[in-house]
This record gives sequence, structure tokens and C-alpha cells, in this order.
Amino acid sequence: MTINATRREFLVGAGLLATTAAFPALAQDKPKLRFSAVFSEQDIRAEMMKMFAAAIKDDFVFEGYYGGNLFKQGTELVALQRGNLEMGNIAPQDISKQIPEWSIVTAAYLFRDAAHLKTFFASDLGAQMKKMTEDQLGVRVLGPTYFGARQIGLKPDKKITTPADMAGIKLRMPGGDAWQFLGTALGANPVAMAYAEVYTGLQTGAIDGQDNPLPNVENMKFYEVMSQIVLTSHLVGFDLLTVSKKVWDDMGAEKQAKFQAAADAAVEFSTQKHLAREKELVELFKSKGLKLYEPDIAAFRKYAQEKYLSSDFAKDWPAGMVDKINGL
Repeated sequence: MTINATRREFLVGAGLLATTAAFPALAQDKPKLRFSAVFSEQDIRAEMMKMFAAAIKDDFVFEGYYGGNLFKQGTELVALQRGNLEMGNIAPQDISKQIPEWSIVTAAYLFRDAAHLKTFFASDLGAQMKKMTEDQLGVRVLGPTYFGARQIGLKPDKKITTPADMAGIKLRMPGGDAWQFLGTALGANPVAMAYAEVYTGLQTGAIDGQDNPLPNVENMKFYEVMSQIVLTSHLVGFDLLTVSKKVWDDMGAEKQAKFQAAADAAVEFSTQKHLAREKELVELFKSKGLKLYEPDIAAFRKYAQEKYLSSDFAKDWPAGMVDKINGL
């Protein structure tokens, strides 16, 4: 009796232990989403991702990595494709390296403003472009993360009125043909340099200038090593919030809808904060002693468009899409 009772107690106890041990495993049995971005943790888009993470916390474990600490700028897309990353903030220029048609959205003076950009990606035209990334790259585009119109910031105190005034200016641009061509389309001498090295590059004279939206200039403190900002507004700056198609397909329709809704809300929050901040920063930089002025925008637009339309990039653009985008 004693032996049987003890054996029964042991079996019951073992069963309870096994059941109890299973609960933490069940509680933590959520897919992990590692997100990589080159922007800093002080960036408005980092706030965007925290908002997004809070909205999906019931279904996923979100891990955010900022400042290029997990993957360097330009390598995030390949990491997604290889299954080494679940989510990333991807530059459209990086997509255009693999899908030449995508170079159209990297062209200067294509989108008028943040609203035009949003309208495009919500349209059938945008759906056509996003389908390319799914079919050819295995990456799902959730939406464009606007971070401001790109402006030219210079260390030399040389007034810029037309693209001709940019001759000889060593303008930092990210690596890649699309980025380098953009620098050329502004009349400058483009220099490839990692984002994290720009401050030192301006400080030492390795570069004369950089092109970034005003919030980036503030976040990275580029204004400390510049004398002026030329308000060219040559490119509506945006990256793409993306997720691996495998991760997306594994969600199922219900979770996909929640996931997309969370992304849409976070992206809109970030866009509005960037628009408000851009207005504030013009006055802030002036108060810090920088010169801010608008050059001959029509001359810059004409020069840039002529450069693009006569380049090899334009031959890859979907037929008639420029006119369709202009008509949105």
C-alpha cells in the first residue's frame, strides 16, 4: 500500500511538474521579429516602431535594432532575403539594385510631397510596385516611412542658386548607383559614404556636404559642422517598412490584417510628426547661425529631370508610369 501510494503520488507530481513547466513555453511561443534600421533610437521613426511593437505585442515578440547595430546600411534587404532578419527599414534605392524598375521612385522631383507619396503607395500603381518585391525578392512592403524632403547641407559658405553652382562640390550620398546618380543630377560630385561617418566627413573636409531631410540633420547633429542649408526639396525622403514574405505568409489572414493596420497607424503617426518637425527646424537652424534659403527650384527640377530621362535608369521604368504618378 505504501509503495503503491508513493508511486501514485510520484506520477501525479511528475504530471503536475510537466504541465507547469509547459506554461512558460506556451506563454513565450510567439514568433520573434528582429527589426533593423540605420536611423538612431532618437529618431521619430524609432518612436513609430515602438508604437508598432505595442500594437502587435499579443502576437509577436518585437526586437528593434537601431543605428545600424545589427545590419549596416544597405545590407538589410539581403539579410531579409536570406532569412537572417524578419523586418527592416529598407531604402528604395536598395530595392532598385535588384529590381531596376524601382529606380523610378528614387528619381529627383517625382513625388510632390508626403501626401502624394502616400497616395501613390495606396494606388494600383503602388500595388504593382509592391508585388514586384514580393514576387522577385520575397519581401512584403508594408508602407513608405516618410522622413522629410531632402535638402542640401554644406560646410563651404558658397551660395547655391542653380545646379551649375554645385560643380566641384563633394556631396556625400549613400552607396549604390541610384544614390550616386541622384548626386550627379543635382550638379554635384557624389561621394559614397556610410551614414554614421558623415559628421566626421564634414568635420575633416573629406566631403563638402550631405543631402538629408532636416530631422536627420538634427538627429545626427550635422548642423554643428555645416554653414548653410540649400532648400532644394529635391527628393521626398522615404524608406520602406518591410517584413519577410515568409513571416507574412505564416501569419494567416486575420493576423495579417491586424499587422498591416498597426503598420499603417504607426507610419501615419511618424509622417505627421516629421511634417510638423520640418517646419520647426527651419527656424531652429537659423537660430544656430546657419543660412537657409531656397535656390532656383525650377532650374534644379529641369536639370534633374533631363539627366534622368536621358539616363539608363529611365529605360527600366514601367511605360507611362511617370505621367500616371504626376496625374495622381
